Amino acid sequence: MTRITKVVLDWVALSLALNLLWEIAQLPLYTIVRTEPFPRIAYAVLHCTAGDALIALASFVVAGLSTRHLYWPVTHPLTGGGISTAFGLLYTAFSEWHNVYEIGAWTYSESMPLVFGIGVAPLLQWLVIPLALLVVFRRRWRGEAVSPRFPASAQR
Repeated sequence: MTRITKVVLDWVALSLALNLLWEIAQLPLYTIVRTEPFPRIAYAVLHCTAGDALIALASFVVAGLSTRHLYWPVTHPLTGGGISTAFGLLYTAFSEWHNVYEIGAWTYSESMPLVFGIGVAPLLQWLVIPLALLVVFRRRWRGEAVSPRFPASAQR
């Protein structure tokens, strides 16, 4: 396994763990806990957690391409972290709006605080978790020698 593969897998694995905890914690803010049986709730949590991990992976890649460095959490934490967080927030805002108001895939309970019609919990998720990922990741990989920038072909 290449070092960058290990780095990306570490990012995604940590993302899975943190997002699973977040998805479980925010369940009471959605109506699913009152309207669906446990197997459906479990499926929704796992499905959303997997989606969160894909968002985290995409945000990692976008930040890497933007900073032109595979190890941006170590070499460019502020720039990469800002890009990664912004990507996650923008995608989440779009996804929440689309799933709640356009296709009705899920609904908020009356206890979900809203900002411009979007649930605060999923927005906070993409502020808190990327920061936590960055802190843990930097501690884990700080002492490692990092490779240079993306290959020239990937920079175009």
